[in-house]
Amino acid sequence: MITLVAAISKNNCIGVKGDLPWHIPEDMKRMREITRKKVLIMGRNTWESIPPHRRPLPDRTNVVITRNDAYELPAGVERFSSIQEAVDAHKGEEIVSFGGEGVFKEMIAYADALEITHIDDTVDACDAYFPEIDMNIWKEVWREDHEGFAFVRYERKD
Repeated sequence: MITLVAAISKNNCIGVKGDLPWHIPEDMKRMREITRKKVLIMGRNTWESIPPHRRPLPDRTNVVITRNDAYELPAGVERFSSIQEAVDAHKGEEIVSFGGEGVFKEMIAYADALEITHIDDTVDACDAYFPEIDMNIWKEVWREDHEGFAFVRYERKD
């Protein structure tokens, strides 16, 4: 099972200058719950956006995708040069990814589910986007509405 986890605005924004354009504690809590005890694949920029004192993220297998073979990571953090290599190395395990943009664009083809926090706002200064969720491919299977945002789970149609 491969799941993508993201918070996205109405215009599919996921980031501005390497950071989230909002702070929603409930979203961060949900992300922790969804990713705990799983293989967590992320791009190098996403890895670097995590405060150093919080990395590697505990209770997860942290996997960083980078084409830089000399990029140094702490002990216990896995480095792969491609998403395909990372997915192949963890076949049969539950895999989640929380970005960034390039990782999402490639992994959406592999994904079985999307765990999306839809933010009821548009971000004009956006420079990183989540791919369009094509409702011909995905179906909404669960929703929890909150003021200003909603948690939604999509699963790939059969």
